[in-house]
Amino acid sequence: MSKSNDELFKQVTSHAKEYGFVFQSSEIYDGLSAVYDYGQLGAELKNNLKTYWWKSMVQLHENIVGIDSAIFMHPKVWKASGHVDGFNDPMIDNKDSKKRYRADQLIEDKITRYQKDGKTAKAEELQNELDAALSSDNLAALKDIIEKHEIVCPVSGTRNWTDVRQFNLMFSTRMGAMAEGSDEVYLRPETAQGIFVNFLNVQKSGRMKIPFGIAQIGKAFRNEVIARQFIMRMREFEQMEMQFFVKPGTEMQWYTYWKEARLKWHIAMGIPAAKYRYHDHAKLAHYANAAVDIEFEFPFGFKEVEGIHSRTDFDLTQHQELSGKKLQYFDTETNQSYVPYVIETSIGLDRLFLLTLCTAYEEQDLSNDEKQDSRTVLHLHPALAPVKAAIFPLTKKDGLPEKAREIMNRLKFDFSLQYDEKDSIGKRYRRQDAIGTPCCITVDHQTLEDNTVTIRHRDSMEQERVAIADLEKLVGDMVSWKNLLL
Repeated sequence: MSKSNDELFKQVTSHAKEYGFVFQSSEIYDGLSAVYDYGQLGAELKNNLKTYWWKSMVQLHENIVGIDSAIFMHPKVWKASGHVDGFNDPMIDNKDSKKRYRADQLIEDKITRYQKDGKTAKAEELQNELDAALSSDNLAALKDIIEKHEIVCPVSGTRNWTDVRQFNLMFSTRMGAMAEGSDEVYLRPETAQGIFVNFLNVQKSGRMKIPFGIAQIGKAFRNEVIARQFIMRMREFEQMEMQFFVKPGTEMQWYTYWKEARLKWHIAMGIPAAKYRYHDHAKLAHYANAAVDIEFEFPFGFKEVEGIHSRTDFDLTQHQELSGKKLQYFDTETNQSYVPYVIETSIGLDRLFLLTLCTAYEEQDLSNDEKQDSRTVLHLHPALAPVKAAIFPLTKKDGLPEKAREIMNRLKFDFSLQYDEKDSIGKRYRRQDAIGTPCCITVDHQTLEDNTVTIRHRDSMEQERVAIADLEKLVGDMVSWKNLLL
């Protein structure tokens, strides 16, 4: 990681705390590792990202519906899905630092360093070695790779490694009034299984016809040993997933469709296409016959933000066998019953939040011959911005605060607003720039005469005089979801 990228990431994480986007969980007790709370502005931005996904996935598709399944599920669900026996990460310990790492991530970091140093051939060689080891589940080969390429512990700087071994990532707890008679249950490590076990419930009650999808936004929990890069990898996180049920034999057609559609969705937020790339899986999960990640270039390198997987009929078939209940679809056109195949799109909401902040953050030098000036601005898409408009009385007297409050009371039913009368107008502009507010509305003495206000735009910093009567339409057009969804 270059120094400039390292510094950028530190600035983004610092900015997130300073302005109320993200806080360390339980911070007054020195925090809880890899667990974070979303502050007042972070909650708004996060909800807006959810809304964007939900509208594009559910509201704009006649054949996709949404559900909200429970976090706790019958333990057999996770047996059927393969999580009890196979939800593991390859871990390795450094004997000197006593720190534990994911072996594949240590190797991936080395690949990134080779690439940054211009050692393309070395990077390709190491990637091929990693792919081969993962494809064959060869834990010994992973350690051999770490030793061969002299990968050191980031903390101790030594290469005194243990063997690589598997570590199950699921959290378990007990359900029941009495400890002796309680059952072991798991905090769900993904939201997909809640969709699969409700496949028939949704299909029959909604009279859904293949192809159709079921979408869900919800919390998931993984006992990540390696917690790093802020909210990139957390133990409690949120997923936005859609399982699209298709006729067997058509899955690759739909896989290609959703692969392309999901990348377009990301780019529609105004993020440069060059910041994204596809990464095909070298080793497919046990349930998949095709899989690709959409990766985003964070300050610390390209990392996965969304996965598109062709899951075949594995999940429904497994649940059908273990539950003894038929999970088949009767096709009225062919008069045949079959277990549908599934195309999954799964995006990490917290990672989406982080990439949005990283892309939007900018420190601008506005100095000229007359004065030194600068600002920090978040270039958030107006539809996603936590605050849609800020309302300022120019002064605290002469009836200006009352007029500003009148305008705020008029607009607050449709838009998230902030009112601010503290400090100079310039400082107030800077505060709103720093949280990504698309526009500021200033009430001055002329407002009392002709019912007009000044709108100042965040990105251009240009100002225009508009009638109060036109504010709903002007702000509404600026922050409309249509600007993202069309």
